Amino acid sequence: MPRSLPSALAGLVLAALVAMPALADGLKEEIAPTGRLRVAIAISPAGGAFWSTKTEAGYAGVPVDLGREMAAQLGVAVEYVVHQNSGQITDATSKGTWDVTWLPKDPERETMMMFGPVYEVADATYIVKAGSSVTNFATLDQAGIKVAAVNATTTMRGAIAHLKNAKVTGYQTYDEIFGLLKSGEIDAFALSRDQLNKMAQKIPGTRVLDETFKKTVTAVAVPLGHPQALSFVTRFMNEATTNGTLRKAYDNNGLKDAPIRIE
Repeated sequence: MPRSLPSALAGLVLAALVAMPALADGLKEEIAPTGRLRVAIAISPAGGAFWSTKTEAGYAGVPVDLGREMAAQLGVAVEYVVHQNSGQITDATSKGTWDVTWLPKDPERETMMMFGPVYEVADATYIVKAGSSVTNFATLDQAGIKVAAVNATTTMRGAIAHLKNAKVTGYQTYDEIFGLLKSGEIDAFALSRDQLNKMAQKIPGTRVLDETFKKTVTAVAVPLGHPQALSFVTRFMNEATTNGTLRKAYDNNGLKDAPIRIE
């Protein structure tokens, strides 16, 4: 072995060690420019893999757990930036108020943020009010039928595209729509099947339709122009899927029986 080879190798190792802190610092500056990882979450009692809830101790939810773990890996504190729905998170993207989020992905949002791996695939359908004669999509899609959806969401856009005659109206919160459905002021509510099945248990007489009008995929996301952040969150989610972190987040938030559906 040439005598110069060990010194050359040592030089490469030294260069790598010197470069590593710089790369780490560059990532932190991009993904956590305030010194904290600002995680955008949407609050609702709906639960599931996207929604988070307010608790006495702070917040709970799959995105809450994942955000906490991600911040720990980065070596920074976590800060939760609260919104009422995914549409508000989307609208805030250009304002620079959050660094990472987990939310439903669609083509419109891909023009405003960059998505990493999908970790949840949900079936979107409708729940109809108690006493309704609606039994399927055909009888739902009639003039005069009032359908609610959470405003500016992937599910709302899907419902508008799906229904040609029924009127789809957006509301800011799940709670508001829950009240309207319970009082019979709306005919139906568009949301994921799992969440609607839970709602049906709370409002006697309501019924979740068997058909599915849209597959909603949920993924990690960062604002546009953050390539290092995207690379990091992509690696984080891939590892979380294989090392049990994602499964633990599901189990901790009432989803022990829910499979992790990735694509």
